Amino acid sequence: MAALRAHGGGGPCGAHRRPRGQRDALLPHPRHLRRSVDDGGRLGDRKEALMASRDLSVTSTGVLTVDSLTVTTGLRRWLRSYTMMLRFDVRGLGQWLAFGFLIQILMGAGLAVMYGFYLGDVTPVVGTFMASGVPAIALIPIGFVMIPNMVAEQRISQTYDFLWSLPVPRMAAAASTFTVFTLMALPGVAVAIGVGAWNYGVRLDVSPMIIPAVLLTSLMATSVGFGMAHGVKNPVAVNFLANMIVFFVLLFTPIVVPIAQFPDWLASIHRVLPFYHMAQVIRDALTSGLVADVGLSYLVLGAWTILGWFATAWVVGRRG
Repeated sequence: MAALRAHGGGGPCGAHRRPRGQRDALLPHPRHLRRSVDDGGRLGDRKEALMASRDLSVTSTGVLTVDSLTVTTGLRRWLRSYTMMLRFDVRGLGQWLAFGFLIQILMGAGLAVMYGFYLGDVTPVVGTFMASGVPAIALIPIGFVMIPNMVAEQRISQTYDFLWSLPVPRMAAAASTFTVFTLMALPGVAVAIGVGAWNYGVRLDVSPMIIPAVLLTSLMATSVGFGMAHGVKNPVAVNFLANMIVFFVLLFTPIVVPIAQFPDWLASIHRVLPFYHMAQVIRDALTSGLVADVGLSYLVLGAWTILGWFATAWVVGRRG
C-alpha cells in the first residue's frame, strides 16, 4: 500500500515548510478577505471589510494584532444602546402608533360619552367624578392590551428570539419599550380629559401634579403588561389575560364609581390592585376635595411598577 502524504508535505513524512518571503498561513491575505466579502461572506459589506483590514495586522510570526479598537462599556454603552433601541422601537411600531391612539380614544373619551348615555343628567359632583376617572381607563389598553398582544405577535411570527438576540443590553431594550409606550399613552389621556370635561359640563382644576400622576400610571401599566407578556409564553394565554383585564376593569373596578359602593371584600381587593389607585392619583391632580389619601395610591402604584421591573429582569435574566 502507498504511504499517505502528510498534510501539506512534499514527501511521505515531510512537514509543510513555508517558502521564504511568504506570509504565515494563519490568516488569509487582505485581498482574499475582501474578495470573500464581495462574494457575499458573513463579515458584511466591502466598507466593513476594508475597516477590518485597516485595523487588523499580522506580525512576522503570524500573530493577530489590533491597531485601533474602541470598546464602549458601562453606562456609556448602556445609554447608547438605549438610544438606538428607542429609534428601533419607534420605527418598528408603525401602525401600532395610530392603532394605539384609536384604542385610547375609544376606551377613554368613548366611555366618557357612553357613561353619559347610561346615567343621563348627573350632578356636578358626579360629573366631575366621571370626567376625572376616564383618563385612567384610557391608560389601560396601552399597557395591559397592546404590549401583551405585540409580544404575542412576535412569538407567533418567530421574531421574538431575534429581537432579544440584538447586540444591546437586554434591560436597555426593555427600558426603551417602557419609554415608548409610556409616552405613547399621553395624547389619549389628554383627549379623554378634554372630552370628559366637555361631555359632563364640568370644569376640572388641573394642577401640576397631573404630570407625575399620568407618567407614573402609564409607566406602571407598561411595566406590568411587559412583565406579564414575557412571563407568559403562550400567546393564546396572553390574549386571554389581556381580554380578562379589560373586562374586569370596565365592569368591576372603582374608577368611575366610588369604591364605597363596592362590597367590602371587593373593595379590599381593589386596594391592593393598581386600577383603583390609577384613578385616584389622576383624580387628585384634576380635582379638589375628592381624594383623601393620595400618598398611599402613589406608593401602591410605585410598588406595582417595581414589581413589573423585577418580573422583566427575571425573565430577561433567564434567557441568558
